[in-house]
Amino acid sequence: MQDPTPLPQRRGLPLHTRIFIGLILGAVAGAVCQATLGAENAGLQAFVKNVAQPIGQVFLRLIFMIVVPLLFSALVLGVAELGDASKVGRVGVKSLLMTVLLSGSAVALALLMANVFQPGAGIDPVRRERLTLMLQSGSTQAAKSVENAQNAKPISEALLEIIPRNPLEEAVRALDGGLLPLMFFALIFGIAVAAVDAEKVAPLKRLLEAVLAASLKVIDFAMAFGPIGVFALIFSTTALLGTDALFALGKYVLVVLAALAIHQFVAYSLAIRFIARRSPVEFFKQIRGVMLTAFATSSSNATLPTALRAAEEDLKLPRDISTFVLTVGATANQNGTALFEGITVLFLAQFFGVTLDLGQQLLVLGLAILAGVGTAGVPGGSWPMIAIVLLRVGVPAEAIGIVLGIDRILDMSRTVLNVTGDLTIAACVSTLEGRKSVLPAQSDLDGTLRESDV
Repeated sequence: MQDPTPLPQRRGLPLHTRIFIGLILGAVAGAVCQATLGAENAGLQAFVKNVAQPIGQVFLRLIFMIVVPLLFSALVLGVAELGDASKVGRVGVKSLLMTVLLSGSAVALALLMANVFQPGAGIDPVRRERLTLMLQSGSTQAAKSVENAQNAKPISEALLEIIPRNPLEEAVRALDGGLLPLMFFALIFGIAVAAVDAEKVAPLKRLLEAVLAASLKVIDFAMAFGPIGVFALIFSTTALLGTDALFALGKYVLVVLAALAIHQFVAYSLAIRFIARRSPVEFFKQIRGVMLTAFATSSSNATLPTALRAAEEDLKLPRDISTFVLTVGATANQNGTALFEGITVLFLAQFFGVTLDLGQQLLVLGLAILAGVGTAGVPGGSWPMIAIVLLRVGVPAEAIGIVLGIDRILDMSRTVLNVTGDLTIAACVSTLEGRKSVLPAQSDLDGTLRESDV
């Protein structure tokens, strides 16, 4: 006789919980090793260099190797599903306006916080000299960023190069500056697919859907390795981070984190409530897995699959709009990066005693907004742009080496803001387009659960 009450299947911990556990264990293990052995211990340094860092890089490379096919297929399909060029233009304009609004408010907040709290002022000359030695430890990355900054082209030429002459060449160097041209090609290609007779492009769309599905599966493989990879990345950072750097740069870190938190839970909440017409509390609950993935990977691109899934399954956003906004936003909407760059430039100017007047600070604001659009959505992608802004305001670009050593936790935190901003814009644009799905509980808004007019 069949058992009428079969035993429920045992389920393991959710992936984001396992990633969080890996993050905590890595931080604790790294801190213990630093406290007991010291960051200068040869054995600890060898372990980090030869074991922990390679394991962390395996995790990141498993993700980055699929970025190009994932972004191209997702963006082309997202544009094609919008239906026609006029619709793409309408959604694109609204997305751009929301991006400028949120990025502008983020950088303005950054300048306000940096001027009020002065994180780089009053540093003891002895400590300044000691911290300057950090430039030597980060000389490779600093030198590469300085070289990129010095070779930067005029704004008009840089804007022209967004239109690629050879999309395949841009795909090859996608993670080294070619991502925006590749995405521009995908945008135009998607508009063309939408304009061609549906029957003719049906095989192409099925191919792209298969590429997207396979890319998402590769990301699933990589994320299964996530808890171990995150443990290794966090262990490497906490084990070698010097206490002198933490002491001298602590105020800077706190200012950055406070500004990120204010923008995350105040500016985004206002946009979600009054533009997207949703409950901010429910919104943040529904995307908590996305935020944790962003924090763990420090990459908007790596978080894209999780964000796409959450937008469709949890936030119930229209797939065509959310796919378009999120794929473009993974590179072109970096609110957290713009905020971070604004504070970092002012901090380094204060550190080196360079006074920036109002006009120069407004220049920093504008450049940080543009930098937020042009920064690659991968870990460390903001440093070449920061070097460019530093050169424009008269601060030595090599100064970025001072903050390279503590960038990991800040990179993780600002990526959360970047990804949350993408989802916020997707929710707002969906509402502005009159494409609202069944919303979360709205008792705090109007006491009813409203249906969409899809």
